[in-house]
Amino acid sequence: MATEVLLTLAGLSDRWDVSPKVIYGMRYRGEAPPAIRVGRELRFRVADVEAWEEGRRDNGGPRAA
Repeated sequence: MATEVLLTLAGLSDRWDVSPKVIYGMRYRGEAPPAIRVGRELRFRVADVEAWEEGRRDNGGPRAA
């Protein structure tokens, strides 16, 4: 069984260059990738984060109304 790589909240905020507060707000609004709670801490699977990022890719084209 392969070991999954997990990011801490600090690791995810570093990856996105935002404060942890921004990620908490995103989670509150249901806009963040899924997290795993380990005790009181949050962990994010890298695979989930990458899938979430890919789903929000902006290609810079015109947006449909």
